[in-house]
Amino acid sequence: MKLNRRDFLTTAAVTGILGAAAPAARAFTLPDPPQKARLRLSCQEGVAPGRNLAEKLDFLEANGFEGIEPGGGGLSNRVEEFQKALQGRKIKVSAICAGFNGVLVSEKEDVRNQAVESIKEILTAAGAIGATGLIIVPAFHNQTALGHKETRELLVKLLPELGDHAHKAGTRILLEPLNRRECHFLRQVADGAAICKDVNNPGIALMGDFWHMTWEEPCDMAAFLAGRDYLHHVHIASRKSRRMPGEDEGDNYVAGMKGLKLIGYQDFVSLECGSNGERTQTIPAATKLIREQWEMA
Repeated sequence: MKLNRRDFLTTAAVTGILGAAAPAARAFTLPDPPQKARLRLSCQEGVAPGRNLAEKLDFLEANGFEGIEPGGGGLSNRVEEFQKALQGRKIKVSAICAGFNGVLVSEKEDVRNQAVESIKEILTAAGAIGATGLIIVPAFHNQTALGHKETRELLVKLLPELGDHAHKAGTRILLEPLNRRECHFLRQVADGAAICKDVNNPGIALMGDFWHMTWEEPCDMAAFLAGRDYLHHVHIASRKSRRMPGEDEGDNYVAGMKGLKLIGYQDFVSLECGSNGERTQTIPAATKLIREQWEMA
C-alpha cells in the first residue's frame, strides 16, 4: 500500500497514541463523543448561484444546505433583509466571513481601534441574524510589524473585550488559522485552541479550514481533536486549487470528518471556494462527495 505524507503522518499519530498507552495499548479506545455529530452544510453567499438572496436561498435549500455564510462588509445594513428572507425557511445563517476594517493586531493604535469598533458593529448584526460567529483573521502578511510573541500577547489582550461584546450579542469571535503563504501568525487549529484557552471567554472560539489545513496540519483528525472545546465552524474546498471539493484529483476529507465525529461536532461545514464549472452542477457534485466521505468517516 502506497502512503503519501499526510496518510503516513495520520497513521503515525494514531500509532503513537497507542504506543504511549503501552503496556495497556490493547485496551486503548478513543473517547466517546459527547453527542452524535451532525453534518450541516453551508455555503458562502458569494459562492451560491443566484441573482439575489432569495434565489441563492432557494438553490441552497433545494440541495440540502442548512446554512448560508454572508460576508461581514455592510452587514449592519442588511439585518432586516436577512431576517425577512429567512422567515419560513429551514436554512439559517451559519458564520459571518470577516468584512471588518483595520487590522486587529496592528502596531498602530488607530488601526487597532478601527478594527475593534468595526468588529463590534458586525458582531451586533451577526447576533441579530443568529450567526454562530464572526470569522476573524488577526493579520495577513505585511499587515503588522510585530513579531510572533508580540502579536500573540496583543491579541490575547484585545480579545476579552470583543468576546464580551460577542457573547452579549449572542454570537462569537471565530479565530481562523491560515497557511504560511498568507500569514506568519496563527497557522494551526491547536494554536487557535491555545489562544482560546488563555483568553477563557465564552465569546471567543475558532474554526478550521480544510484548504489551509492541507498545508499546515500533518493530521486533520488530530487538528480537530485539538480544537474540540472551541471549534464552531469549518470551511471546505478542494485540497490543491481551492475549487469545489472533488475538482482536484484525490480530494479526501475522511480523517478530518472522523475528527469532527469524535468531538460530536454540531456546527456548519461551509463551502469557501471557486469552481471551474457551472456552480449549479459542481455544488451538488461537491455535496455528494462530502456526504459520502462523512459516511465513510
